[in-house]
Amino acid sequence: MTKHYLPLALAAAIALPAAAAHAQPTQNQPPARIIVTGEGEKTVAPDLALLSLSVMREAKTAREALDANNDAMAAVIAAMKAAGIEDRDLQTSGIQITPRYNFNNRPDGSQEAELVAYQVTNTLSVRVRDLAKAGDILDKSVSLGVNQGGGINFTNDDPSAVLTEARKLAVQDAIAKAKVLSEAAGVKLGRVLEIADQSFQPRPMPMAKSVAFDSARAVPIQAGENSYNVQVNVTFEIK
Repeated sequence: MTKHYLPLALAAAIALPAAAAHAQPTQNQPPARIIVTGEGEKTVAPDLALLSLSVMREAKTAREALDANNDAMAAVIAAMKAAGIEDRDLQTSGIQITPRYNFNNRPDGSQEAELVAYQVTNTLSVRVRDLAKAGDILDKSVSLGVNQGGGINFTNDDPSAVLTEARKLAVQDAIAKAKVLSEAAGVKLGRVLEIADQSFQPRPMPMAKSVAFDSARAVPIQAGENSYNVQVNVTFEIK
């Protein structure tokens, strides 16, 4: 009797591990899922103006050009401080000393470079926290010798609260998209498996202006609004 059942027991012992091994991949398969991208956008009025102001002076020697430039830029910086701009909001962003040449044609067709003068350009970056003063500051800087630059961008000193609201809207958008897709597919939406905040750059949309330097009055400025956009990837389980 024992010998009769022994082959059956051995066969069962071999078959059970094989069946378990065959079923194991099915148990380890990840659940069905749906991945959507949500987008959120919030706009806010800017509270900071970024000005780029440059003074260029030209003279026969580099020393003379630099001295003239230093005097003009010192007057501009003093005016900025008198207008209430703090030291932390004034930053020299570049100084360039460039020779200027005239090129004369020779009889043999070649050219001869003649050194005419040196140009010195000093660029000052200014943060204006009181936007109502931005136009007056631009006008005053021109009167004191600024003759290049004039670029202006409007941004926000701390956009974290706006970005938080944009993220909330992005998640809400992702949930709404996932519901539409699951209903269209005839499946039920399960729990959230993963949320990933995509790498992004806060995208304020500044109004940039090129300033005319012959203005005899305060420069008219419109700050507009900044728009901040966020994207999130959300993974949902499908039941």
